Amino acid sequence: MSPRDGDLLLPISPSPHRPITAFWAGLLVVSGALLLTGCSGKKSGPPPAVPVLAAPVEVRPVPILINAVGTVEPIQSVAVRTQVGGAVTRVGFVEGQDVKAGQLLFQIDPRPYQAALNQANAQLARDKAQAANAQTQAKRYGDLAAKDYVTQEQNDAAKTQAEALSSVVSADEAAVEEARLNLSYASVTAPVAGRAGAALIKLGNVVKANDATLAVINQIDPIRVSFAIPSDRLPDVQRYRSMGDLPVSVWPSRDRQSEPVKGTLTFVDNAVDNATGTVTLKAEFPNPQGLLWPGQFVDADLTLAVQKDAVVVPQAAVVTGQEGTFVYVIKADGTVEKRPVKVARTVDGISVVQGELVAGQQVVTDGQVRLMPGAKVELKSSLAAGAPAAVPAAAGEKKGS
Repeated sequence: MSPRDGDLLLPISPSPHRPITAFWAGLLVVSGALLLTGCSGKKSGPPPAVPVLAAPVEVRPVPILINAVGTVEPIQSVAVRTQVGGAVTRVGFVEGQDVKAGQLLFQIDPRPYQAALNQANAQLARDKAQAANAQTQAKRYGDLAAKDYVTQEQNDAAKTQAEALSSVVSADEAAVEEARLNLSYASVTAPVAGRAGAALIKLGNVVKANDATLAVINQIDPIRVSFAIPSDRLPDVQRYRSMGDLPVSVWPSRDRQSEPVKGTLTFVDNAVDNATGTVTLKAEFPNPQGLLWPGQFVDADLTLAVQKDAVVVPQAAVVTGQEGTFVYVIKADGTVEKRPVKVARTVDGISVVQGELVAGQQVVTDGQVRLMPGAKVELKSSLAAGAPAAVPAAAGEKKGS
């Protein structure tokens, strides 16, 4: 078949029995059908809302704190020792018992010391009698010497004898006092009030003077906590301490589940530890219930001051990015906006921040990893209930902004 006028001539034809115009017509029909099919399909909707958790921005008083790990220590700790030797005839306390100052703890056999006191008293009585006789003799010789009945030498000898016996009496009185002290030392009493530890010497043991510790007494109420702070915080402590007493709170349990014990800062060390770069501080606490125990580790907060109008958000709301820290603020239309903030400090999971935030605004606390500015969000609590979340309008945000 010879080509007709208007037919398009190509080097290769799809079919030797069909004109080339029929081939292109079929191709156009298929393409048009595909194009119509694509245009007639449904348009893709907006991306689904991201489920998040949120919390409001608050303005409230927040303390300025210095946190440290402290060690409980007694204000007074006494290792009880005996000042005389002998056999222990009595133990006057129960191990672990609270004792009062002056309470009998141990009794050393007093009989040798009582005998020594009796002997010293007898010696004193004898020498007092001799001294009295010597004084009488000296007076008599003085009267006789005035009448030249005796020589001056005899008179001087009588005076010397009287003075010597008077000195002997003074020495005997000192010996009696020493014997009386030794007898009193046989009764070992508590020098301070506090909690007694274990009895390190048992009934019937023989002890030597200042040879061994009989027991240890620790003052429990009041009690002290020692802790160290970085030396660069020392100027703050000194500045605020000059305005008044600084409160200190400690938690006997490191998880802070119990109520804190509250006391007052009483001591700031006079030097910085060069090895650690820290300064030692001590606070005193009432401890009637024995919540704090010597040697115990506690979590301590030193309160320097209270910032009255601090802007706070949950610590989980603050995100760190390449440009710094920021939060996602939920706007009235349910979308989020990135707001840069500067974290001043964090206290108990609450961050004190500086930035363009207003009390009542909602900030995202969970789910930020899936967000970007302008993303739509839904609250997880509402999603869990099976209903779409209506995000409340944040304070200071205009509807539709």
